[in-house]
Amino acid sequence: MTYKTLALSLIIFLTTQYSNSQEITVEKIWKQYEFSGSGVAGFKSMKDGFHYTKLTKIEGKQLITKHEITASSDQSEVLISTEKLVYKNTPIVVDDYFFNDDESKVLLTTQTIGIYRHSYSAVYYLYDIKSSTIQSLDEEHQPQTLAEYSPDGLKVSYIYKNNLFVKDLNSGKVTKLTIDGKRNKIINGTTDWVYEEEFAITKAYGWSPDSKYIGFLRFDEKNVKEFNLTYYNELYPDLYTFKYPKAGEENSKVTAHIITVKNGKIANIDLGDYEYVPRIQWSGTSNKLIIQTLNRHQNNLKYHLIDLSAKKMTTKVFFEEKSDTYVEIDNNLLILKDGNTILRTSEKDGFNHIYKLTFDGANTQITKGNWDVIEFYGIDESTNSIYYSAAEKSPIYKGIYKINIDATAKTALSLETGTNNAEFTNGMKYFVKTYSNANTPSVITLCSNDGKEISVLENNSKLKGVLSNYKLSPKEFVKFHSGDTELNGWMIKPANFDPSKKYPVFMTVYGGPGSNTVKDSWGGADFIYHQLLAQKGYIVVSVDPRGTMYRGATFKKLTYLQLGKLETEDFINVAKELQAMSFVDPARIGIQGWSYGGFMSSLAITKGADQFKMAIAVAPVTNWRYYDNIYTERFMRTPKENEKGYDDNSPINFVNLLKGNYLLIHGSGDDNVHYQNTMEMVNAIVKEDKQFDLFIYPNKNHGIHGGNTRNHLFNMMLTFTLENL
Repeated sequence: MTYKTLALSLIIFLTTQYSNSQEITVEKIWKQYEFSGSGVAGFKSMKDGFHYTKLTKIEGKQLITKHEITASSDQSEVLISTEKLVYKNTPIVVDDYFFNDDESKVLLTTQTIGIYRHSYSAVYYLYDIKSSTIQSLDEEHQPQTLAEYSPDGLKVSYIYKNNLFVKDLNSGKVTKLTIDGKRNKIINGTTDWVYEEEFAITKAYGWSPDSKYIGFLRFDEKNVKEFNLTYYNELYPDLYTFKYPKAGEENSKVTAHIITVKNGKIANIDLGDYEYVPRIQWSGTSNKLIIQTLNRHQNNLKYHLIDLSAKKMTTKVFFEEKSDTYVEIDNNLLILKDGNTILRTSEKDGFNHIYKLTFDGANTQITKGNWDVIEFYGIDESTNSIYYSAAEKSPIYKGIYKINIDATAKTALSLETGTNNAEFTNGMKYFVKTYSNANTPSVITLCSNDGKEISVLENNSKLKGVLSNYKLSPKEFVKFHSGDTELNGWMIKPANFDPSKKYPVFMTVYGGPGSNTVKDSWGGADFIYHQLLAQKGYIVVSVDPRGTMYRGATFKKLTYLQLGKLETEDFINVAKELQAMSFVDPARIGIQGWSYGGFMSSLAITKGADQFKMAIAVAPVTNWRYYDNIYTERFMRTPKENEKGYDDNSPINFVNLLKGNYLLIHGSGDDNVHYQNTMEMVNAIVKEDKQFDLFIYPNKNHGIHGGNTRNHLFNMMLTFTLENL
């Protein structure tokens, strides 16, 4: 070998060694965003199902373009040019846009400001594609929210200061349809805080198909108790007051109404006895309105049909479902074009499946099996093919499927094992598939409705190139045990793992009934942070305890009336199982969680003090009495009905058992899990004369983000882990 060949070989060797051994840092994750992946933004299907539009920014200028879905090139038609996005000689910056029914007009949202998790306000503009003209929706009443065109495209409805308005586009006349809206008193057409958070509904109104009527909900929240948030911005802090019904407390009184738009007359809808109205939806083809109601225990769901297709409005309950525990409310509901058939999902047979329901009360099951349907995408009524996702292979996997409405010809449309998500175009002829697994970033493809791939839209090659510079440890799926129950889990071992050595374990958990942490999908920044911990010599573990998703209703509802009990037992038993492993240091097991996970980590460091050396609790619930009533009572009923269930599983009642290192973190502006939870935990710990660590992020909400916040947060958690585990 010559000197030059030797030198070249050495350079290649050193380059290879270096390129695969860079160090992960919190700054690279949360400040430089080095590990951020790419998606396919701005894809909006048009009504024909064969074209899509997107908002494009070129050198700071905006335009809205139209594209053919299957085109091999990115040729496009400009629908709204940059020079047209100007109002009164002032350019407007578009955040989003929405077409009317025939796609001749566009609603443009600008100056969008988030309110809570889903809600927002915006300044809206109206653009007419044919005439290329732009106008303000309503300069006198802005910002608005939830604006939409009537089905005939002649009017636009919107909410301003809790009242419902309509603008006639021909005359420009604005009509205030409700007059009693007032903050923290009466809400018309949108929802209160707890409906938005727990029923995921903000739009509580809709047009009838003939554009003559608007059905809407009215919230009377005068008797709901107020909660105050303090924001530290000025010399004197600002106080923000909003209605928040805690467990056992009074709710808004919600009523349903019909407005005749022509004359503004409002008719009341008699729904009988109920506590909640979680969904309101018109048929797309006939003047039939479906309203769902629930009782306070959320175990008796009723479907009401309000029929305006005849001269006189009629109302009837045409379907009812009951449960010994609770009935889930979701968005898996579709009214077919015949105006008489509904597709919905239910857990009535023990697993979540799709059913066909008609207005005469007939209820037919379409999907069957010991697995859960996750998401109902829709139906191609030309072929009667239903499209959905399901955890058919395993609770940790998500696949895309189709089945005929008569329950025949079930077909898997995604063959990859991992997590598959679909976004279908109108008409269900194509879908954009996003696939990933635990160790592979997302690959986004355009597919025909038989699952055949047409083109790759994004393969995240840039991110994969970045990852190749680091020595990453694979996420391995494992089984743990708690008594006779087998639990799904995953494990990331340190690089250069040596089974003859003993390693500390960092458990990351959630554990609640709404979200699994053990799934075969790309974990983004969290996955990279766990790789950072593995790089520091920790084994990282997660497990889904009893009460989590996609193992059927019985498994999910085992925790009913006792949130925290079985989950804590499971985490303690998993810790014991880990302690028995030859490569685990039994004295160095820690646990961290956020929200429900913070509730879990707080119980683990108290009730499980002999197994856990360290715990980090971010924005934790510490007593379910402090949380909202829709979520809490769904699983626990009221404190008066279930006092023992509340007290036996509240971390504040077990701080006397605390022995390990405990870090509490909360945002003082958390409108969801209130800062009160952490303050009461502090009081309990001080009373027991225990030591702990506390950090508060002023003004930050439940997500604790913005600016340098996440970088600071994860650096703090990393330092605490290194020093105490």
